[in-house]
Amino acid sequence: MNHTQTYKIKGMHCASCASIIEKTFKKKEGVHAVEINYATETAKVTHDAEKVSSQELSQAIKPLGYSLVLPTAEEMGMSTSEHTAHLGLGQSKKEKLDELVAMKHQLMVALPLAAIAAFAMIFGIVPQLILMLMATYMLLVVGKPYLQGVYRFVRYGAANMDTLIGIGTSAAYLYSVVVTVFAGPLKTYINVTATYFDVAIVVIASISLGKYLEARSKLKTGDAIEKLLNLQAKTALVIRDGKEIETPVEQIVRGDTIVVKPAGRIPLDGVITEGSSYVDEAMITGEPMPVQKVVGNSVVGGTLNTTGSFSFTATKIGSETLLAHIIKMVEEAQGSRAPIQALADKISSIFVPVVLALAVASLGGWLLIGTSYLGFAQALSMGLVSFVSILVIACPCALGLATPTAIIVGVGKGAKEGILIKDAATLQKLYTVNTVVLDKTGTLTKGKPEVASIKNSSEKSDGAVMAILAALEKKSEHPIVHAIVSHAEEQGVALPAVAAFEVLKGRGLKGSVEGVEYFAGSAKLMEDLHLMVDVQALEKETRAGNTPVFLATKDTILARVMVADTLKENAKESITRLHALGIKVVMLTGDDKNTAAYIAEQVGIDEVVAEVLPEDKLNAIKKLQAEGRIVAMAGDGVNDAPALAQADVGIAMSTGTDVAIETAGITLLGGDISKLVKAISLSKITMRGIKQNLFWAFAYNAVGIPLAGGLFYPIFGWLLNPAFAGLAMAFSSVSVVGNSLRIKAKSL
Repeated sequence: MNHTQTYKIKGMHCASCASIIEKTFKKKEGVHAVEINYATETAKVTHDAEKVSSQELSQAIKPLGYSLVLPTAEEMGMSTSEHTAHLGLGQSKKEKLDELVAMKHQLMVALPLAAIAAFAMIFGIVPQLILMLMATYMLLVVGKPYLQGVYRFVRYGAANMDTLIGIGTSAAYLYSVVVTVFAGPLKTYINVTATYFDVAIVVIASISLGKYLEARSKLKTGDAIEKLLNLQAKTALVIRDGKEIETPVEQIVRGDTIVVKPAGRIPLDGVITEGSSYVDEAMITGEPMPVQKVVGNSVVGGTLNTTGSFSFTATKIGSETLLAHIIKMVEEAQGSRAPIQALADKISSIFVPVVLALAVASLGGWLLIGTSYLGFAQALSMGLVSFVSILVIACPCALGLATPTAIIVGVGKGAKEGILIKDAATLQKLYTVNTVVLDKTGTLTKGKPEVASIKNSSEKSDGAVMAILAALEKKSEHPIVHAIVSHAEEQGVALPAVAAFEVLKGRGLKGSVEGVEYFAGSAKLMEDLHLMVDVQALEKETRAGNTPVFLATKDTILARVMVADTLKENAKESITRLHALGIKVVMLTGDDKNTAAYIAEQVGIDEVVAEVLPEDKLNAIKKLQAEGRIVAMAGDGVNDAPALAQADVGIAMSTGTDVAIETAGITLLGGDISKLVKAISLSKITMRGIKQNLFWAFAYNAVGIPLAGGLFYPIFGWLLNPAFAGLAMAFSSVSVVGNSLRIKAKSL
């Protein structure tokens, strides 16, 4: 049976590693799909567990220097608490920090040796024997991973960045040893004073420094997940046998009563049963102001209580909680691939063999052509320099990191703002959107309408009419329901029982009360029943932004209730900002056309499509797409489901407590329309960062490799010293990660 599992990977050092692992997995019987992410050091594998197990997958890549971190605390050598704090970076944070400390200790020796070697390069006064001893230490101790890369290349044919560095530095070292040991016999043929011990030392030190800085920077890209994980409470005060008992969160069961004290972290999702307070939900919704919570209100695990004390009943535990869903969604999104990454992946997969071929071709070119002009000794010296420089300067890592590091930072930044992004492809698609379609109720308006007026044309009292209407509407899910039911409850009206209830899709509903069939709904429903509506009076009301709800029997209209829904505070500003981004805004609503036009005029909507059924919304999206528009639709994710699915990007406006956040491409927690603008701005900032990264990664290799090979030597006399090539390569990846980290500081 096929299942998809995301595994952490140990031992990845460059983008070519990802290609090696992917090819190895795809050769295994039972593996159907593989997606390797170098930046997050993860493998997403779809495989038949009966044909190939996780352990067998790990064994397949073990000889190549990699291994899967199987998802159990015991197999990872971690305690349960450490496992919970896992960062999704291939290792726990503790392991990553330990690795950084070990790298730092090596650098404390390597960098002084590199400084001495650089001094020798400039002044040439350090004895060759000393340089040889230093180079031997650097190659065998600090450069051990690179020698292992050479061994795996020879043994298994698997080549990565370590292979290139290993071959280049080994060639420089071995040539220098031979020239030093056999200087007498060789001085007739070559320049025995030209050795490259200093090159091997400086290159290994530079690349080790670059790897250290890269690892430290990559750790920072995952801090969004770390901060979310830190929101998870480890214990809670649970009422057991009438006493408050501090209990580990994993031991809490659904239905337990939990006490939250002032300044306490809410441990799980639930509903308040006693007390009240203000809760800081900023890390969930991005909203800075604490929200008042009273009995009956929902609370979310991970949010922070501020002043009062309260008790709540746990309704969601473990992986069911909103915070757990958010963490899972962010991890999956950060590990996903954007389509723009495809070219970089293809190049990375063939990068190392091509570079090896170019290095050999460069050496051969210098010997074949250069000997005629420079003599064999100088041509060999320059050929060796070019050979080493090409191997050292070529860097697939910058290409491999260009897209995923920006995605990791962008998705993490979105999560902090209450913008949950399903995957990298959605973020890239949002960048291209030029038309945004908005629902009205709950998206542009607060979705909490109130009864504005009642026109009773029946013989029944206003209370009796509202009782029947509220009884019918109470069975519906439309936001207008709350206004009518609340109004009836405020009047103290008892609601009668309803039989034979039926929803009339897109128009209203019907049901029987005390044997009489009633209809409740829009003017369109009244027209379908062939009942006369006072069009003139209706238009006057709807032009003022009121929405009509009629109550009728088969034969006559009994009452007309006008309901008003107010705009969200930042609706107008958000539409203005969308226009500033060059985006057309369309309102798509089932409400009355005059009401819709009124709201549209208030906020500056470009186009209004009103009085539409759910299937009409779907067709409206298709029509826009047929015109060549790339459409994002924002709605409540329930009535708008077909249209959201049809849109190029579906955006769910959610309170964050009543929706399965995985269903939409993007979920805006808190139902705040300003987050829609922020989401689009985030996509543009992230994609701009990716394009900058890719440009510099391609440009770096496109210029660096020919320069290292001596292509410009006949014209300008330029020949790159391998030591400088090592420095350039070391900082190419660091610059890409650094540029991605800049996304954090960008204002949305």
